[in-house]
Amino acid sequence: MTAEQLPDGAPEDPYCQHPDPRRRPVGRLDAGRCSVQALLAGDSPLATAPPARRWLLVEQPGPWGRDALLQSRFDADVAPRLAQRAREAGLRIQMVRRPGEKLADSQGRWAVADVREGWVRWSRRTRDAELLEVPLDGSVGVQVDAPSFLVCTHGGHDACCAVRGRPLARTLSGDVWETSHLGGDRFAANVLVLPTGHLYGQVPEDGGGLAEAHARGEVLLEGLRGRAGLTPPAQAAQQFARVELGLLGVADLPVLSVRSGGAADDGTERWEVDLRGPDGDVAVVLDSRLSADARLLTCAALKPGRWRTWHPVSVG
Repeated sequence: MTAEQLPDGAPEDPYCQHPDPRRRPVGRLDAGRCSVQALLAGDSPLATAPPARRWLLVEQPGPWGRDALLQSRFDADVAPRLAQRAREAGLRIQMVRRPGEKLADSQGRWAVADVREGWVRWSRRTRDAELLEVPLDGSVGVQVDAPSFLVCTHGGHDACCAVRGRPLARTLSGDVWETSHLGGDRFAANVLVLPTGHLYGQVPEDGGGLAEAHARGEVLLEGLRGRAGLTPPAQAAQQFARVELGLLGVADLPVLSVRSGGAADDGTERWEVDLRGPDGDVAVVLDSRLSADARLLTCAALKPGRWRTWHPVSVG
């Protein structure tokens, strides 16, 4: 069964702001792939952005293995030491390359981004070993304020990312990079927007207006997984409040506080999140619960897993 063959009348989630995702074309992947299953099941990508606040981008053309840093043409002696240094500094490493870039075209670029403060600063290296010596706190480099789009094309991690991500990386307008694993393979194609840290999933091959929205300083509600650097309840609360209040600015609704309201016997967790709105604070109450069914969540998964779903209680 293809997405086009599903019967009419399937419910839509107003907080995901897109037509029933099960009706999107499944492309060239077979029906057993994780991204196809997620599309057919109508899985919501809500509140699935990584919590990482600071990111280290390392330009490295050529193939990436499952561990993109350790299994690439990056200096094999330097790679494990850089991984350790990044862990100690609280940085998440992303390997990046320009779409279609060959090894000889590499300019040795690297950057540090802080998605909470909203900046990314680019530098260049002549040797990989320099990344063991340079400051990784954002104190060096040239700041770039225009949006950059990191499209996950990491086929060594999951075929869905390559098959869905590479065509998107070729057609998306703006400052576009291919990047290594962003998480949420079943939501391919995945795109991280810097410097704001907004992460999108199930982005169509034509970009779906993503680049145009961020050029205006706005988020696109369709496919928005959340904002990196925030906890899952904060990501979900922002989405619910955006929908209710019609606020699309990338800096709208900063998080003031997140409080747990406890867990029920059935595993449902309640959360209370306060956001700063343009006309006063916005209080969002929401529930999180495990999915009713279990499924292989990546193509490489060895056993089925369940996931958290998010449901608004009130936005006041």
